[in-house]
Amino acid sequence: MAVSNGFFYHILAFTSCVAFIYFSFRDFKDDFKSHFLDYKPQVRFVEINGTQFVLDGKPFYVNGWNSYWLMDQAVDESTRPRVNAIFRTGAQMGLTVCRTWAFNDGTYNALQISPGRFDERVFQALDRVIAEAGRHGIRLILSLANNLDAYGGKSQYVKWAWEEGVGLSSSNDSFFFDPSIKRYFKKYLKTVLMRRNHMSGLQYKDDPTIFAWELMNEPRCSSDSSGRTLQNWIEEMSKYIKSIDQNHLLTVGLEGFYGPTSPPEKLNINPGEWFGMLGADFIRNNKIPTIDFASVHVYPDSWLVLADITEKENFVSEWVKSHIEDGDNILKKPVLVTEFGLSSNANGFDHSHRLLFYKSIFDTIYESAKKNGAGSGAFVWQLIVEGMEVFHDSFAFIPESIPSLHSLLKEQSCRLATLRYGSNLVRQIFKNVCK
Repeated sequence: MAVSNGFFYHILAFTSCVAFIYFSFRDFKDDFKSHFLDYKPQVRFVEINGTQFVLDGKPFYVNGWNSYWLMDQAVDESTRPRVNAIFRTGAQMGLTVCRTWAFNDGTYNALQISPGRFDERVFQALDRVIAEAGRHGIRLILSLANNLDAYGGKSQYVKWAWEEGVGLSSSNDSFFFDPSIKRYFKKYLKTVLMRRNHMSGLQYKDDPTIFAWELMNEPRCSSDSSGRTLQNWIEEMSKYIKSIDQNHLLTVGLEGFYGPTSPPEKLNINPGEWFGMLGADFIRNNKIPTIDFASVHVYPDSWLVLADITEKENFVSEWVKSHIEDGDNILKKPVLVTEFGLSSNANGFDHSHRLLFYKSIFDTIYESAKKNGAGSGAFVWQLIVEGMEVFHDSFAFIPESIPSLHSLLKEQSCRLATLRYGSNLVRQIFKNVCK
């Protein structure tokens, strides 16, 4: 039967399209098979049941890491492959959650250029980070502000208010009490929570790839050592987030310092007396119902500058155990060590010290998880990939470059996965990690 040229080309185009979709899907599926996870679309949110995270009716334990730079690196096409590379690396080690910044205020590659003005190019970069995490079976803790000046921080909000002639004070701590600045921040929060990912079509507030929101990285308000200013801000902002997003978990982002309302025996666990005068108050800040779980950071070389390695080890063990006990007995909420690290610039640094330190934290988490306790996971600070030397902050490392740490991270993944699935199922699901 004769066929016109036009009809022939339509058939050819249709056939080519079908072939493209088939082979693309096959490659996509094969890519998933290369990961340790038996990947399934993330359609359920992680929830809380008492002191435990729960997913699909089973406890969900976190072996995680920090790569704060993901959104920034996803902006430019030349650095974008690093995002895929770090998620692939994390998945191949069995890591489950990555903590990263969802803020960049008024600086290079700023997400928020000025109050309420956003760069769509950077927002699309954050979209990519979330979509790429989901593609690799990784969930995200997205931090929403910085106490420090890096990537803008609370000082940028204060500067904006001052420049517009509406700021009450030039103090950076006015971020927590100035009505104009709080309006700026709420507008930012609403914009982020309601953002529709251009890749997945999901609004952020509806995307289960996001494990949790974090109000601020390491909030401190040292101008009010009573802690009332920071407490009021946490209560107001956490309530505001929950009014928009009832799906996701929320944490404060605290380092874990005990404040003026803490029992004396807890104050004595602080790494020094002045750490109790920073306006943060671990138990009080986390007790409110709009905060779902507590966070703790651990930096013995920064906090205990003159201590030897044995003193640091003892402090780390007591610090982590104390906060897990708070989760078990007082807060009745899960506790995550969302940052821990040992600087290569520390006096007498040796890689074996880092290994001992990490293992101590992992063992404490595991022992708590075995007893269905509040200790639910830990996040190493921080992981990078090849070519990122400029991001090397003396804590960062490429996992494959230090085999002992690489093995330790995988071992912790397998131990926690075994608690969730059982040893037989773990060897089937995670056969590329848990031998």
